[in-house]
Amino acid sequence: AMQVSDTHRAHRAKQSGPKAQKKKAKDKKKRGVNVSTKGRNPKAFSVASVVRAKRAKQRNEDRAHRREHAPMVSRLGAEPPPFLVAVVGPKGVGKSLLIRSLVRHYSKQNIAETSGPITVVSGKKRRITLFECPCEINAMCDVAKIADLVLLMIDAHFGFEMEVFEFLNILKVHGFPKVIGVLTHLDKFKKMAQVKEAK
Repeated sequence: AMQVSDTHRAHRAKQSGPKAQKKKAKDKKKRGVNVSTKGRNPKAFSVASVVRAKRAKQRNEDRAHRREHAPMVSRLGAEPPPFLVAVVGPKGVGKSLLIRSLVRHYSKQNIAETSGPITVVSGKKRRITLFECPCEINAMCDVAKIADLVLLMIDAHFGFEMEVFEFLNILKVHGFPKVIGVLTHLDKFKKMAQVKEAK
């Protein structure tokens, strides 16, 4: 017959399972220990998802960039840009004389040379830039693009020259600004009837 010992085995508490986990958490809460394991080790729980962290970083950088965006500075200034008047015509037709006369009319000053653009004040809020166009194809192309008004000089005694037709063809391509024809050398005609006929 089997002998029954008087000593019984001590009760062993469960070490794993949901009940054991719950009991451990309750015990730790009693002792005042932080129950949550997340965040205890900053290196282990710094980034949960690399992709999400990258997107968040990019979004924050975009927001910061939008805040730093400076508004565009207006470069026009208080005064409007000057009105560009180009004086075009063949050689010896009187382009320089016309520019000198216009400068004398607006500024009451005489100038010896008309090289380069000359800006004069014609009103409280208006400036005019006078520019003599040389008889070159490249210069004519540039003037046709930028001129607001073209004073087309024509020698009335000689008639239309090749440069005038060349410039008019260039104007057709580049938007045709306002054109005013100016007849010169009318003093070479002896009779008024000839002047009328030439006009």
